[in-house]
Amino acid sequence: MKNLTKLFVAAALLAGSTAYAQTKNAVVDNIVKEGTDNSQLEKLAHELFDGVGPRLVGTPQYDKAGKWALDKYKGWGITAKEEKWGQWRGWERGISHIDMVYPRVKSLEGTQLAWSPGMKKAVTAELVILPELADSVAFQKWLPAVKGKFVMISMNQPTGRPDDNWKEFALTGSFDKMKAARTEQTAAWRKRISNTGLNNRTLPVALEKAGAAGIITSNWSAGFGVDKIFSAYTKVVPTVDIALEDYGTLYRLTESGNKPRITIQTESKELGVVPTFNVIGEIKGTEKPNEYVMLSAHFDSWDGGTGATDNGTGTITMMEAMRILKKAYPKPKRTILVGHWASEEQGLNGSRAFVEDHPEIVANLQALFNQDNGTGRIVNISGQGYEKAGEFISRWLEAVPDTIRHQIKTSFPGTPGGGGSDFASFVAVGAPGFSLGSNSWSYGNYTWHTNRDTYDKLVFDDVRSNAILTAILIYMASEDPAKFPRDKAALPVSSNGQPAKWPEPVKANRRGGLD
Repeated sequence: MKNLTKLFVAAALLAGSTAYAQTKNAVVDNIVKEGTDNSQLEKLAHELFDGVGPRLVGTPQYDKAGKWALDKYKGWGITAKEEKWGQWRGWERGISHIDMVYPRVKSLEGTQLAWSPGMKKAVTAELVILPELADSVAFQKWLPAVKGKFVMISMNQPTGRPDDNWKEFALTGSFDKMKAARTEQTAAWRKRISNTGLNNRTLPVALEKAGAAGIITSNWSAGFGVDKIFSAYTKVVPTVDIALEDYGTLYRLTESGNKPRITIQTESKELGVVPTFNVIGEIKGTEKPNEYVMLSAHFDSWDGGTGATDNGTGTITMMEAMRILKKAYPKPKRTILVGHWASEEQGLNGSRAFVEDHPEIVANLQALFNQDNGTGRIVNISGQGYEKAGEFISRWLEAVPDTIRHQIKTSFPGTPGGGGSDFASFVAVGAPGFSLGSNSWSYGNYTWHTNRDTYDKLVFDDVRSNAILTAILIYMASEDPAKFPRDKAALPVSSNGQPAKWPEPVKANRRGGLD
């Protein structure tokens, strides 16, 4: 085993030295060497994901994560601060118990949704399914029937197998039959919701007001064992997502007249109004301290898992890149900033607040690189609609070892991103923000906003590559004697035949969940 371990280490060092040998720039060589031989990514990931956990804005865990990040930066000799920009509804997740108690006993897999109200004691009640109703009048007549019941408001999925599993094993006719049935069932369920005269946000509130004991959902993420975990809209009774497998059992038992009962106790806490903040780190520039290059990733997460790939990987990539830069490039030409943004998940609020609060940085921004779509190696960079982006980014990429650069596809000038992640906050005001897009690793189904977004999903070789790439891009952008021009390219014609428009800035929500 020891010899095998030595072999793996030697192979890794050889791979690193190969990349190292392909460069002709001492700073780039040192970036690659530091990122390869002395990576801190596993340690950062363990401390943040396993130790601190998820980082839902407004929670004590987000606050704890901020203090952790400041401590790491201080240990690396990097100036960092918490920059407060708003207030949020404070909330803390507690222990949840969800059990079927009739017609048999079974512990159920489920998750209280974020900001769901806590319960003073366990509640046992029968289940009822939102029925097919002709219209909102019929819904109002039915509504008293929910009193004292847990109400199921999600469709029962016809299969818990992802489509690629069907594709591999099913007869073509079986797969087509299932898809057709699912499409029909999905359309019928949407009509069932719309016939109430309400939507997915307002329906739980109406049920709560009518005396429901709680709201039961199942937001399947189209993969084995994964559900999307978002926020509750109820204020008094709990909203709980139950995994597809258990939700289906409860649904079928209810539908067949067995009158199943479940017991729920969720122990969350309301914490009142709490401040929220971005974490901003800085390595001061020597020649052009009032011009800036930025690393960017959102710090917050949903809390069904631990926010490992959304956006823990982006967070530790930028932290590791800053650590590497401090060692390999301690006296940058331009000031290097890193932004760890709060409340991206509720609408890019932290980065939008930063853009509003720091016009002097926005006006003198050379480039910002943001990473936020999973653990995969970076494979695409768009010019975001800037006419000269190709000239600059291509020049900066030339310094990147071919072992990393060869996998990256570029699109210049590209089109400006109107949302999706924090780079868009900068693009909207005409500042050069760029997204470092990674390959999938089944991110959309298995880890994006799910209960399975945890440490074990990380691919550290890919994240190491991303940290090295980011550090080199920041170094090259800092050193470039030319300032990035903000000329906008002509945008392509949109689907309605009109020229596409540059995205408009959107105001940050600085009072989340409080108004």
